[in-house]
Amino acid sequence: MTRSAAKMGSVVVPDDAEVVRRALAGDPDAFGSIMRRHNRRLYRIARSVLRDNSEAEDVVQEAYLAAFSHLQSYRGESSLATWLSRIAMNEALLRLRHKRTVGNFAALEEITEAAIIQFPLSTPNDDPERAMAQRQILQLVEKAADALPDVYRTVFVARLIEGMSVEETAELLCIKPETVKTRLHRARQLVRDQLDRQIGPVLMDAFPFAGYRCRRMTAAVMKRLGFVK
Repeated sequence: MTRSAAKMGSVVVPDDAEVVRRALAGDPDAFGSIMRRHNRRLYRIARSVLRDNSEAEDVVQEAYLAAFSHLQSYRGESSLATWLSRIAMNEALLRLRHKRTVGNFAALEEITEAAIIQFPLSTPNDDPERAMAQRQILQLVEKAADALPDVYRTVFVARLIEGMSVEETAELLCIKPETVKTRLHRARQLVRDQLDRQIGPVLMDAFPFAGYRCRRMTAAVMKRLGFVK
């Protein structure tokens, strides 16, 4: 195994530089690999800004097209995930500006430390009542997160839902790590208070990313790039 790849189980996964090199060479599989790796993160970031599933999907597609058209400018100074996330964030904010006639976006530049939220591992064989209860809890947490002020919501999603580090979140939002910690703390408190009012203490499993959405977004971008899978 070369230095340009990481090994996961028996599968060798190319690193950022390798997959970007292949994409620049016109390899369709490289584009698909990039999207499958980053779809979930970009979608959650876009949705944290827009609070709309359909618009978040549209934004992610536009973000990929923008990123792929400027892929030669990626220098590896930050991770590919962070580079793509910043593009998706900008696309989402652009969409938001078009939707609003007035608004103060300065607060989004000042977007709180906690355990990462684990995502549901339910399978079709799970107990139906348990699965239903889980879905209800997920909906409550999603609504509570959507109700957060903009300044807290994006940090909440980046840190707790997507599992980005404090440093990654700070880099994404162009703020200090200390600000990330402070605002995440406040966001968690607001979400907890909302949930306590409704169902009491809960295990916060939230925002599952269904495989169909990942496949749909990837297929749509691949089609727009002119690749036939």
